[in-house]
Amino acid sequence: MAAYLGRYRGQTRLHAESDLRVFLRWCARHDLDALTAMRADIERYVRWLQDEGCYQPSTVSRRLSVVVVFYRVCVIDQILPHSPADYIRRPSVPAESPTLGLGHLQFEALITTARLSDNINDFALVAMLGLLGLRIFEACGCSISDIGEEHGHRVLRVRGKGGKVVLVPLPPAVARAIDRAVDDRESGPILRNALNRRMDRHAATRRLKHLAAGAGIRMPRMHPHMLRHTFVTTMLDAGVSLRDVQIAARHADPRTTMRYDRARRNLDRHPNYILAAYMASGT
Repeated sequence: MAAYLGRYRGQTRLHAESDLRVFLRWCARHDLDALTAMRADIERYVRWLQDEGCYQPSTVSRRLSVVVVFYRVCVIDQILPHSPADYIRRPSVPAESPTLGLGHLQFEALITTARLSDNINDFALVAMLGLLGLRIFEACGCSISDIGEEHGHRVLRVRGKGGKVVLVPLPPAVARAIDRAVDDRESGPILRNALNRRMDRHAATRRLKHLAAGAGIRMPRMHPHMLRHTFVTTMLDAGVSLRDVQIAARHADPRTTMRYDRARRNLDRHPNYILAAYMASGT
């Protein structure tokens, strides 16, 4: 496990370790030594993720990928002669993301509610996720010392996946939101929880659910990543090119950017609306 996890850093390492532990716990429950597993055992694990775990296809595919790479490292390090996961059939992942994000009016309502909130962290949280497109761990990990200036622009130094550091320019509205959250402090995290400690993803999710309810947004499951989807779809609606949106979202592949947008567009052009409009005189 140490040899495998040594390939990764930061949040990627934490997520890889979490997914690998799911597999190892499954092996322990079935009295199976992971280093003696056969292809049929890996197939049973995938079936368990799908049928009993009821995970989304993208989650099953990600957790299977972790197992595949783990066994590949075992072969590289000559712990195993061959990998039992080499010929495992991967589940098909739909082209569109199951997360839809917010509509334009919903996003405006959420921003307004956050701006008028008594909690000084709310406006900064929504702005950093929805107007800068930060991942939740990036937003929560930002500190006051990460705010600076570069070539006349106010910027935020963000540590992303794999420990990569990027400079994100701050539009005036976002800068005002962050200044409000900083509240004349000189050090410490930008976003804080009710105990004045660094906000984590759980506290952020609770705040977003509270703000969504206050804005009258009815969503079955409000979570931080929904605002990253909103960031991508709103940019595309505003006429920003796919390439520029990909750069802003820091996606390695443009297909990832399009995957964020495709599900919403399918709903926008759904034939149900055409039929209802055609039969409007009778309804």
